[in-house]
Amino acid sequence: MAREVTILTETDLRKLIKLDLPAIDVVERAFAALASGKVVMPPILSMALPEANGEVDVKTAWIPGFEGFAIKVSPGFFNNPKIGLPSLNGLMILFSAKTGLVEALLLDNGYLTDLRTAAAGAVAARHLAPSRVETAGVIGTGVQARLQLQAAHLVRPFNRVLVWGRDPEKAEACARDIATNLPVIATYEPDPARLVAASQLVVTTTPAEHPVLQAEWLHPGLHITAMGSDQAGKNEIDPAAIAAADLYICDRVSQCELLGELRSAKAAGLWNRGTPPELGEIVVGTKEARISDEQVTICDLTGTGAQDTAIATFALELARKAGVGSVIST
Repeated sequence: MAREVTILTETDLRKLIKLDLPAIDVVERAFAALASGKVVMPPILSMALPEANGEVDVKTAWIPGFEGFAIKVSPGFFNNPKIGLPSLNGLMILFSAKTGLVEALLLDNGYLTDLRTAAAGAVAARHLAPSRVETAGVIGTGVQARLQLQAAHLVRPFNRVLVWGRDPEKAEACARDIATNLPVIATYEPDPARLVAASQLVVTTTPAEHPVLQAEWLHPGLHITAMGSDQAGKNEIDPAAIAAADLYICDRVSQCELLGELRSAKAAGLWNRGTPPELGEIVVGTKEARISDEQVTICDLTGTGAQDTAIATFALELARKAGVGSVIST
């Protein structure tokens, strides 16, 4: 019996799905499902390729109530820009959650990963940032620096953005892009300590192996979303800051212990507060979120297969409604 498989290209997907509240809500639903304990989500398959200055991650999750589940393959080859190619690409394969048959190939070149990662930052900001954010800061100057601020603005509108990066020209370009896409004043801040001091919401979006945000910079009323540490060698946040925060949240504790900021805090012998809450538990209310605007909160995002399944299923649903994509028989 012939079966139909939908093929969606990056061009198709960019027309279908944007970084908006519906996309944020579907990713939030995935975090809520994780808190139920019923999601099947194996550990990340992660392969470092130092000779090629590359890495490959494979993520997946089955979520009750979702019609499909995705397997996402995400390579990052960081010498590519030297030969005119993007560093990141990849694809998602969407299977039926009922039959296991392939339903769609999403040739997104990392676009859906970018969206779901930014959406996760917005979920963290929605539940953990202070009720009012006047200034947001971003440490990092890549695609996620731009998208994280765009997503956060949807749930915590702010008026001013400060950008810091190691390359001032890239930081200034990032600030210009943010100011073009959001109704904010965005500027390059050459001192990351001043950036943090002036901000109520800070997002770190770097591949740093040594902290780019120090514990002594923490101040009352600050929320930090750290999303750059997704490999064992990475570390954006001073381990002492993790220990000093009033509330430290993981997207998935088991991943943060191996790949995220929790790994570094434990390695430094500075984490002695037991198992931290997960973002899904904050979303559904089984663990306490921020209880005052004076608290310091940190959310550690390593990226979950549940987010990939959520965004891929959402994309196919939109494609079917819009009649977008190519269909092949197998």
